[in-house]
Amino acid sequence: MKTPLRAIIGFIGPSIILLLIFMLIPIVVSLIISFTDFDVYAIYDWGNASFIGLENYRNLMQDPLFWRALLNTLYALVVAMPLTVVLALSFAALINREATYFKNFFKVSFYLPSITNTVAIAIVWAWMLNPDYGLINWFLGLFGIQGPNWLGAPIWAMPSVIMLVVWKAVGYNVILFTAGLQNIPDYLYEAAELDGASRFQQFLHVTIPSLRPTIFFVTVMTVIGYLQLFEEPYMLTAGGPLNATLSIVLYLYRQGFRFFKLGYASSIAFMLFLMIFALTYIQMSARRSEV
Repeated sequence: MKTPLRAIIGFIGPSIILLLIFMLIPIVVSLIISFTDFDVYAIYDWGNASFIGLENYRNLMQDPLFWRALLNTLYALVVAMPLTVVLALSFAALINREATYFKNFFKVSFYLPSITNTVAIAIVWAWMLNPDYGLINWFLGLFGIQGPNWLGAPIWAMPSVIMLVVWKAVGYNVILFTAGLQNIPDYLYEAAELDGASRFQQFLHVTIPSLRPTIFFVTVMTVIGYLQLFEEPYMLTAGGPLNATLSIVLYLYRQGFRFFKLGYASSIAFMLFLMIFALTYIQMSARRSEV
């Protein structure tokens, strides 16, 4: 029995309308604005905006702060993404062991940071990283180590932000990896054990290949998330010191909502969109070549 066309439209129509209103149309409008000098005056009267072609993009290529923000974002991505995936997979493997008790408790404990308000988390971490009375420097002092000025020194500011970002992101991925591990058939491990494979060899040759779809999904979503890094540096350091933690999205926010250069901010947003699209396409192409 064929489903009537009217019923199909009725089911998917609302989703398509919402997708158009809240995603596709804003993307198109943002792209159009990026070719104008749209500012705070144009918000009330679009006639105040003038078409300037590729001027915003030319200025962007010559903007040292944009390149600084790009390098900071890539630095965070290159360091935080492997840490997130490796830690999440390791914790998931420990939770999934038969000898592990209170599995649900550990799942909830790991997942809580992912759903906790970033403002509250940032306040706690700012206290922990305080150079004078912070918990981390106090702990280092027990071993005679002089802790650094975590958020005040340019060399330590981004690692501090990365610590918070990884701590917050690991829990969600632990849940995904745990679900993936539970779907691996036991007979694969039994066969590997009969062949004399050690625990590490079983993990390397059974667990990892079986988790490839999950690892791919986690990696793609983690890359997309870290390229949009904003809340953590904004709350902890506001992009400082000396722009050491300035991310692309934070720079976009400054240009759009502090200086009201909305056309310029839109060009930054579209460049970020192209970067995310390109990296995602590369990852998906690499995945297809493996299959």
